[in-house]
Amino acid sequence: MIAQIEGKLVKLDTDSCLVQVGPVGYEVMLPSYCISALSGQVGSDVTLCTMEYYEGTLGGGNLIPRMVGFLNAGERDFFTTYISVKGMGIKKGLRSLSIPITTIAAAIENGDDKTLMSLPSVGRRMAQQIIAELKGKLQSFAVGAEPARPAGAAFKPFQIEALEILIAWGEKRAEAMELVEFACRKHPDINTAEALVPLVYRLKQGVEV
Repeated sequence: MIAQIEGKLVKLDTDSCLVQVGPVGYEVMLPSYCISALSGQVGSDVTLCTMEYYEGTLGGGNLIPRMVGFLNAGERDFFTTYISVKGMGIKKGLRSLSIPITTIAAAIENGDDKTLMSLPSVGRRMAQQIIAELKGKLQSFAVGAEPARPAGAAFKPFQIEALEILIAWGEKRAEAMELVEFACRKHPDINTAEALVPLVYRLKQGVEV
């Protein structure tokens, strides 16, 4: 099994990417939070922790090999546990991971079905099923997760995208969240991750903007 690949990110789609490793290009399926984290890195070298599976049915005789990628081994381990929930599966699991894994793990540990219901493809019944099967098993993944926010204070999609970019570039999650919030308070007209990320770095460096 291929557990990790390192190469040039040559293409990024809405649910997958293409990584060039020497003369070979690997198509890697990604959860949406990884797509956000990798945006802006096309043409750069990336490292993804991966898992493989076969799509299709044994009786059908048409098994297609697939590769799924994550930013680190911990996220891959979380996913392996997450898709063990009855009715989840790999494709549904990938679609649902639209926010940071620490946030999802914390919601499961806290029995927060509302946060889980905000995930794509997760309704009330599935949220309750996830909590019933996984609560108590994900403490290590929830460590360092930000406290639950009031509904009106939730990050907007462009803020989440900016947050994941900052984390992928080495910023600590708690500090990155504070910087994103501070930048948006100072500049409420900002509405894209492309504008927000450089603004955050200027503020971090003490440059008045």
